[in-house]
Amino acid sequence: MSRINDDFRKIIEKDQAEQQSKVWSGTFLDYLELVREKPETFALAHRHMYEVISQAGEIPEEEKDNSARSLKLWGDTPPRVYNFFKGEFFGIEPALEKIVRYFHAAAMKGEESRQVLYLMGPVGAGKSSISEHLKRKLTEADPIFVIDGCPIREEPLHLVPRSLREKFNEMLEVQIEGELCPVCRHRLEHEFEGKYEKFPVTTSTFSRVHRRGIAVVPPVDPNNQDTSVLIGSEDISKLDKYSEGDPRVLDLNGAFNVGNRGIVEFIEVFKNETEYLHSIITATQEKFVPAPGRHGTIYVDAVILAHSNEAEWRRFRADHTNEAILDRIVTVKVPYNLRLDEEIQIYEKMLGRSGFKSHIAPHTLKVAAMFAVMSRLHKSPKCDVITKMRLYNGEDVVEKGRTKKIDLMELKEDAPFEGMSGISPRFIMKAIDSALTDSQEGITPIHIRDVMIRMVKEMDFADDIRKYYLELLQDTIHKAYLEILEKEITKAFVYAYEEQAETLFHNYLDHAEAYVNKTTLKDRDSSEDMEPDEDFLKNIEEQIAIIGSSVDGFRQEVISYLWAIGRRGKKVNYKSYDPLREAIEKKLMESVRDISRIITKARTRDEDQRQKFGDLVSNMLDRGYNEYSADVVLKYAANHLWKD
Repeated sequence: MSRINDDFRKIIEKDQAEQQSKVWSGTFLDYLELVREKPETFALAHRHMYEVISQAGEIPEEEKDNSARSLKLWGDTPPRVYNFFKGEFFGIEPALEKIVRYFHAAAMKGEESRQVLYLMGPVGAGKSSISEHLKRKLTEADPIFVIDGCPIREEPLHLVPRSLREKFNEMLEVQIEGELCPVCRHRLEHEFEGKYEKFPVTTSTFSRVHRRGIAVVPPVDPNNQDTSVLIGSEDISKLDKYSEGDPRVLDLNGAFNVGNRGIVEFIEVFKNETEYLHSIITATQEKFVPAPGRHGTIYVDAVILAHSNEAEWRRFRADHTNEAILDRIVTVKVPYNLRLDEEIQIYEKMLGRSGFKSHIAPHTLKVAAMFAVMSRLHKSPKCDVITKMRLYNGEDVVEKGRTKKIDLMELKEDAPFEGMSGISPRFIMKAIDSALTDSQEGITPIHIRDVMIRMVKEMDFADDIRKYYLELLQDTIHKAYLEILEKEITKAFVYAYEEQAETLFHNYLDHAEAYVNKTTLKDRDSSEDMEPDEDFLKNIEEQIAIIGSSVDGFRQEVISYLWAIGRRGKKVNYKSYDPLREAIEKKLMESVRDISRIITKARTRDEDQRQKFGDLVSNMLDRGYNEYSADVVLKYAANHLWKD
């Protein structure tokens, strides 16, 4: 047998052995001993879900965003980040933290355990994805113990009679709650003659497909809101065999029956009639729902998860007659992501799961992400939208040689509903899909911008919104990409760009330090003492408009800042201080601007120019372009970047 078949066989056999090792069957008496030995075996639905989340652990501080970016984004109170959500959700850490906090409080049997977890946000923000993730992880979790043959897979400790519960609580170190369902109660009386210790107990996994512990309720037709969708029904075909009051006629296939011990999800919950929602509140607050027919009530232990968009939430909340329901809801806002880097990660994740394999040129996803993020930001009198985007991304924004001092927390406080409207990731993915379909050789930032412009013109936006989106694409993002493109071409033109930038940086530091301290420095070649070269310093500084009397302060600031970083044991490089980084990059761009313009714009090139152009293309290929995309962006640069 071939090696590859042996590998498959080993994988399958190992998995089957692992799954089989988790299977358990025994009597209720055996189960009691298991719980006494390990009390955490008994866990209500919220606690079980919280354990699934917490077992994955939190992401350590050293693995999170670099400390400088984290400090800019969150100040001294960064949100907790959980491995449970890692690689799936980006830029919505506060919302995820609130969800985990809900499960933690509910696991402790706080008031949250009797409230609906409601996710509210714009279309495509991730509400359904969070729900799907919770359900998927539940299906991957270890099985739970259930009464064998119970139609709602109830907790075996429901078999303990009321008279013994206080004693058993003490012995097992648990708090038993809930009652036997009518079916198991009938079986106990007639099949086991009341000897509950002999009742069979087994393990059971979660499965949406097989409707075990996971139920999904879509919006119900308002003209036919049959409660059997929630609580099950009576099987009419069995009424010939059993009397109407016999529990054996029950068909407990409603959402609260199926989702018992797990999750009951309500999609677009507020599209249902208010009367229909009262069943949800009863299940949440009272922990029971009526049984079909004349069979009393059925205990419910489930995480009730609902979600809808903001418009439906606002309509529902505006009706004062819904106050009782609103009081039993824990609302978690799930906004669009507002950070550029994380938006790019969203598209990378979605593309990684798609079937597209075409080439995507550098900065293509960044340009798409810039449009998405800027469309979600509210205008502010404190800064323009592109500055706000960069600040929200944890970047320093340099203006006239100084880092722009704008309080990020104040910006967020000024716009409390930011992220609740704008372009969704789905819109961007449709644009990317369309661009990839149109261009088999790959796509560039130019392609994606053109497609987004076309889509905005075709979409049914309000006139003022369409005008603003087109302004972003045709002006703001166009200019931002030209800056990116010039830097990209500079890096491709300048041999060993990073090394040259570092050389300029260290030379500047040497001369600036000597100038500030009023000392001389050693010539690197002759070792002779020399005065600091002020012309060299000014040549760098004037790139960011540091001139005249401001040079002394700037040099002092650079030396003090970098000395403080070095003292903390961090490595210093040309990127360490943003104003100086920008000055050095502009200096390098200036040094090749003329030759870049000539080489890219030339219709015919001499031998030397052909050599330089070939080297330029070769370096761009090394930077992630293919020949097609390099040709597209260089032609675009020739037509748009340098104006004669």
